[in-house]
Amino acid sequence: MSRPEDHLPPDLYYNDTEAHKYTTSSRIQHIQTLMTHRALSLLALPSPSLILDIGCGSGLSGTLLSSLPASSGGPHQWIGLDISSSMLGVALERDVEGDLFLGDAGQGIPFRPGTFDGALSISAVQWLCNVESSEESAAGRLARFFAGLFACLRRGGRAVCQFYPRDRGQREMVAGAAVRAGFGAGLLIDDEGTKSEKTYLVLSVGGGDITGVVSGLEGEVEVEDQRRRAKERGKMSGREKAEMVKGSKAWIMRKKQQMERKGKVVKPTSKYTGRKRRIQF
Repeated sequence: MSRPEDHLPPDLYYNDTEAHKYTTSSRIQHIQTLMTHRALSLLALPSPSLILDIGCGSGLSGTLLSSLPASSGGPHQWIGLDISSSMLGVALERDVEGDLFLGDAGQGIPFRPGTFDGALSISAVQWLCNVESSEESAAGRLARFFAGLFACLRRGGRAVCQFYPRDRGQREMVAGAAVRAGFGAGLLIDDEGTKSEKTYLVLSVGGGDITGVVSGLEGEVEVEDQRRRAKERGKMSGREKAEMVKGSKAWIMRKKQQMERKGKVVKPTSKYTGRKRRIQF
């Protein structure tokens, strides 16, 4: 099945026409409502809270947050962040109650530390795995996103990201990036193996217990992290150590990999990477 992110970046894909079509579709409204309710049940916010809606679009989830009755813990205040100006334009036409910000979550979350009690994201995180230039990487975009999200949540806060991973590898890449940013994390997959499959990544900032809510990721991701850290600490073979001379191609490649994991932009690798330059007179 064709995926929207395979065609255009989100700010171009969700133009005025697509934004209105998305918002007025009764089917999309129904699915969005179900997924938002599911995300709220996983957030488990005890009282009216301030929530960040990442990839808020035209405010479909936000409308639900604003209208929740007190018996369900609402109504909540919310702030929406989206990369599509057309989607935000429709949200303004609909006169939603949340504050709206135009921005790319893959470049970070532009809010002060500890601002939000919780965060949710519906059908947006998979877009961060697509890059439009050789100067960016999916790993870098995910690292910046989760680092910013971790910072802007209060201690004990939670975030729930519903997304559509392309495959298991992409799902593990997203989850691994969240764990490396400092989150306690778990996955919940509804209707697994069917066309209606929905993946929810549940995240907690120190003090938020998600045991029993979702399947833990810590074991799987920590093992991979331990291997990576061991390699970074220098547990290499004698031959690898001999080749790891400052300025060598192996040294340059290792430094570039470290920078990419930190979310920094690095120059693309080519056949000239690490090649000694001839001195011309």
